[in-house]
Amino acid sequence: MQHPEGTPDLQAAVRAAVDKTEFFSRLQEKQREQVIEKAGVLERYAPDEALVKTGEPGDSLFVIVTGEVGIVVGQGDDAIELTRLGPGQLVGEMAVLLEETRTASVIARAETTIMRISRDVFRKILVAIPEAGLAMMRLLAERLKKTSKPPAHRDFTADSPIPPVEVLRLIPSAFMQRHRVAPVRLVQNKLLLGCCDTVDQTVLNAVANMLPSMRVETVTIDLAFFNKILQNFAGDAAAGAGEAGEGSGAKHVDDLLRRLVEEGGSDLHLPAGQVPRWRIDGEITPIAGFNRLGPDEVLRLLRPVMPADAAAQFEQDHDGDFAYAMDRNSRFRINLLRDHRGVSAVFRHIPNTIFSLAELGMPEILARFCGQTRGLVLVSGAAGSGRSTTLAAMVDHINRNRKSHILTLEDPIEFVHESAQSLVTQREVGPHTRSFARALRAALREDPDVVMVGALRDRETIAMALETANTGRLVLASMHTATAATTIDGLVGQFPADAQAQVRSLLADTLVGMVCQTLCRKVGGGRVPALEILVNDYEIAGLVREGKTHNLPGTMIMGQAKGNRLLNDELQKLVAAKKIAPEEALARSCDRRELEKKLGTRLT
Repeated sequence: MQHPEGTPDLQAAVRAAVDKTEFFSRLQEKQREQVIEKAGVLERYAPDEALVKTGEPGDSLFVIVTGEVGIVVGQGDDAIELTRLGPGQLVGEMAVLLEETRTASVIARAETTIMRISRDVFRKILVAIPEAGLAMMRLLAERLKKTSKPPAHRDFTADSPIPPVEVLRLIPSAFMQRHRVAPVRLVQNKLLLGCCDTVDQTVLNAVANMLPSMRVETVTIDLAFFNKILQNFAGDAAAGAGEAGEGSGAKHVDDLLRRLVEEGGSDLHLPAGQVPRWRIDGEITPIAGFNRLGPDEVLRLLRPVMPADAAAQFEQDHDGDFAYAMDRNSRFRINLLRDHRGVSAVFRHIPNTIFSLAELGMPEILARFCGQTRGLVLVSGAAGSGRSTTLAAMVDHINRNRKSHILTLEDPIEFVHESAQSLVTQREVGPHTRSFARALRAALREDPDVVMVGALRDRETIAMALETANTGRLVLASMHTATAATTIDGLVGQFPADAQAQVRSLLADTLVGMVCQTLCRKVGGGRVPALEILVNDYEIAGLVREGKTHNLPGTMIMGQAKGNRLLNDELQKLVAAKKIAPEEALARSCDRRELEKKLGTRLT
């Protein structure tokens, strides 16, 4: 521990932290300044250094100014981190007020500065400033209200069996430990979330963001039941994570990625010359407690974990893609690029769990698509819309229900499938093959029944996918388009004008159907998909062949009994169910004017 100098920047950070603190924020500005100048002592701790230890006397409390601390109970192998706290949070006031020993240890998780106030000085504050006593009473009353909860459900007490591993894996163990929640039951796409305490909406939002297609309901569980889950599941997961991360050479990146997973985020941005940011619930925000990254700092952090071919590609092209497994439960897709400030990187979190179509809340028509033995099924949507998750669920459905050979072609491999009823072979562009098109040509000699193509990016790959589907295989593929009409037009538009008629005819003959996904922000947090689904039949095939995609919506409306859905209709249903706001629906619509009429409103 050190006593840092009170530089102007540090003093500004102290004021910001005190202003933010639940207790001191209730005091007048002049009173807060008196506390800072006369009562507080600044202390700085190195990472993993203990600020207080279990059993020590509660002779002081403190405000976190910068950095982050972990609240830890138990010791050695039995130690469990309950939560982490950051700037502006007050620690230790209960031990001071009750004159008890510490019930938990507080460990710095990064370089951390605090303002410590002794018990005697704190009591003088309460006596000298009447508003302080009232503020503390309100604070304790609010905490009592938050911790008031119904009794534990009879199915989730100390003697109850722990949930199946496949259910527990839905939520990262670190997130469970931090917020004292656990997934305890899964029925179709409804998840029962067990909570030891009354949970904040931010926690529920994070869970909804991790599992965007699931309905999440809460239930109170016994603390002993939760501890049993940690001992039998989370502890093993944490041990595995430690083994996988050892010697990776990217500890700083792993810490950021671990926090991303805990918070339910989807993307981590490490921009050269700027502060790291992450995307949570669809919004990009700066990560507190981190400085600007240096021009080559990201490259230095990632070089030890980059595959040789990705490193060579980056040196030649100044950008590159590769996958990274932080541990056995957390995988990421990484894009490394050079920009005007230096070397930057973007990490996309790939959930480890492969959800079933039912768990994703997908309609039955997708299972019928998977039951076809030949033809082309397209899954489209913007970046981050969940295309990969849906494709993985479709591959998993076939893997569990058909005796076939499934070949996946990806860049990079995202979800790892273990062979079940089917034999699954997974190839990655770069390490295993030069390109999607080359892999598709080779696939015709590899006896596949089903071929999954990660992306139809160019003319040659599209042509090979159509040929593969036309030769009696089922092809599942992904595109970056929003609706059925734009998907067909985008696919055909890759070809020269004199070849488009032939492509349209081949597509009309081979297309089984498509699902176009649009993720929308839910009211109250999280995201929910709106699906446009096209089921090919004689009439739709005729429109595709003749290039009359503008007539597709009308034909799809007439064929809703076959499984067709239109995006605007689905957005309207989500608004009617109060799952999304009208403004969000209009923002996601490709035909805003039509949707305004359906909603009976006009927003500018």
